[in-house]
Amino acid sequence: MAIQWYPGHMTQARKKAEETMEFTDIVIEVLDARVPEASHNPVINEMRLFRQRPNLKILNKADLADPKATEAWLNYFNRQPNTKAVALSCKKPGEANKIPKVCLSLTPHRGTHLKPLRMLIMGIPNVGKSTLMNALLNRRVAKVGDEPAVTKSQQRFDLSDTMSITDTPGMMWPKIQYESDGYMLAASHAIGRNAVIDEDVALFLADNLLKNYPALLNARYKLDAMKIDVTKIDGVDLLEAIAKRRSYKRHDGLWDTEKTAVAFLTDYRSGAIGRISLETPESRRLMMQESLPAKPEEVASENADEPQ
Repeated sequence: MAIQWYPGHMTQARKKAEETMEFTDIVIEVLDARVPEASHNPVINEMRLFRQRPNLKILNKADLADPKATEAWLNYFNRQPNTKAVALSCKKPGEANKIPKVCLSLTPHRGTHLKPLRMLIMGIPNVGKSTLMNALLNRRVAKVGDEPAVTKSQQRFDLSDTMSITDTPGMMWPKIQYESDGYMLAASHAIGRNAVIDEDVALFLADNLLKNYPALLNARYKLDAMKIDVTKIDGVDLLEAIAKRRSYKRHDGLWDTEKTAVAFLTDYRSGAIGRISLETPESRRLMMQESLPAKPEEVASENADEPQ
């Protein structure tokens, strides 16, 4: 089942962001380093390109992501025009301090008393925009929470006499095009729980990690001690194994799949399983290639093969 989530207040957030961007010099887009392209809002790109604003992409939560995948994403984004990308963890003291300098390198004509640098922070919910704002200002000015869509309105602050920064509410786009994107975003806690079924998201995540990070799963859940070959199971088997190891049972004696799913998702989100990325530039390319509509000649060929 495809996951979609577009709360009503986001339409107003988009309109306000469009108004603010007219008086902005650079767009700081905060992405989740574990799912950089899935967490990229195409509407932000449309708005930015319309106003011809440069873009600093921040791959936040880099301490939770696979370093090799993050390096590949940085190379990918840094090849894009009028764009720079950096990876960091906004929760780590001092890491956000590099951001104003990078912004100035993209806007060399700004950053003076006559022409202050005006920065705009944008991104989808729960990627760390408010945490970034607090880190830049070195004080708590933006409400931070571990649930999507905590920030509801824009906030503007002066970093210095020559720089200002505006934080915006998390903004989704009306329709998520690729089904896997919805699941990656849900697994990474960027989508409200009212729009997802935890068991379905956990199964998607389990299958992804079994394919790409079997050793981390084995180390976290001691599967070998249970005589389970991590290379020969699927997501359903993995969640059942976790339920058995942690004795997650319901009152009727069956394994508690809901509790297991929530625990598994929490382990991923907190980094307890290890440093994980759910997509790479190459996996993204393959996914999009597989999602392309069939060419007319291919459809005709398939129809010709069908029995009359």
